[in-house]
Amino acid sequence: MTDSVFDRTETNDQRISPSLYNLIIGLTLLWGFTINWLMVLNISVDSIANINPLIFFIAYFVTCFTGIYLFKKSNTPAISFLGYNLVVVPFGLIINLVVSQYDQNIVLEAIRVTASVTVIMMILGSLYPAFFNKIIGGLSIALICVIVVELVEIFIFKTHHDIIDWIVVLIFCGYIGYDWARANAIPKTYDNAIDSAASLYMDIINLFLRILRILGSRK
Repeated sequence: MTDSVFDRTETNDQRISPSLYNLIIGLTLLWGFTINWLMVLNISVDSIANINPLIFFIAYFVTCFTGIYLFKKSNTPAISFLGYNLVVVPFGLIINLVVSQYDQNIVLEAIRVTASVTVIMMILGSLYPAFFNKIIGGLSIALICVIVVELVEIFIFKTHHDIIDWIVVLIFCGYIGYDWARANAIPKTYDNAIDSAASLYMDIINLFLRILRILGSRK
């Protein structure tokens, strides 16, 4: 294990070309999305809903945080890929529960919108990396505040305001731009490509879930 992936400025690992680096990021993302798609197709919502909620959420957070630790700290591609999958699988269970509540056309529309927004934010992240580096502190504070407000609304006031979904969408747009900018600022290695894809995966899935909720509420 070593320092967090995005703190790496030098490496003794084999460097790869920018095109191969970006290809590995894309293929790693595609792997995660494919796993999630297969989970939605083959795992029944009832089987997930029947799991004890406390056990489910404990297992969810333990698995996710273990995966995040592995891919952020490891400089071995295989270990980072294992960590990535430990994030993809629990996320897939949540995605399964969420998409089951919406019409297929709305889900497909949410996928298209998410893909379009992701490409735009990656382009902006490439063009204006300094801007995203400046706003990351504000994005992190905003995300923490939104999580606290949303938890209070759900568990105390038993309500939800749509404006929160829009705020979260903006926050994760910023995170995609930021993570793409810093992915291109670190040494281009196989391991760093997988690590970068893992961070982008979490941004994109969170963005997708909020866009789906917005589109579903409108229709």
